[in-house]
Amino acid sequence: MKEKENLTAERSLEIIRESIESSQRTITKNSAYSLVWWGICVIAFALLISYLWNNHGGPVWNVMWAAMWVIGYLGERVIDKRKEPVPENFVSKTIGQVWATFSIFIGAIGVIFGVISCGLLTLTCYASDSNLSGNLYINLTSIISLCFGIASTITGFITKNRIVQVCGFIAGLGGFFCALKFPWAEQLYVMAVVALIGLVIPGIVIYVQDKK
Repeated sequence: MKEKENLTAERSLEIIRESIESSQRTITKNSAYSLVWWGICVIAFALLISYLWNNHGGPVWNVMWAAMWVIGYLGERVIDKRKEPVPENFVSKTIGQVWATFSIFIGAIGVIFGVISCGLLTLTCYASDSNLSGNLYINLTSIISLCFGIASTITGFITKNRIVQVCGFIAGLGGFFCALKFPWAEQLYVMAVVALIGLVIPGIVIYVQDKK
């Protein structure tokens, strides 16, 4: 009787393990089109906004990022219809929570700095000698790149996909430090490269691997 219970417990653990591995494979496969789609959206809008910023009115064109999210979401709805269904489990829920957290943080930062840029809020900081140092300068492109890299790398670990891990790591850290070296409009070129490395390349690699 005890031996039968042990076999039953072992079989239950095996079923759970197989379910998790199956979800990891399916989620990775489904992510190919989404990665490429969002990467193309970010690249296209980053280049467009950078051009308009330099030639037709300055940073006000950053409002177009909101349009990108709408277009990206609508495209994602179409892509969802082609995806293989995945039952909700620990893997899918955790990945959803990771990217929901990323979206909340980036959205909140964008709103706060939008309010600051309108003059409705003043943000100051203190220098190391405890004297007020004036307005706080924060490189949003660096912050976004780093947050994206962290979320992407965590997703790679959850799905056990090395290409997502590596590309997320390179895009996150590379984007963080490179954006510090460029003025505002030129930082959008960095954002485009981050999207290429962190989204488009992993998506294409996953797609090619799935077709083999």
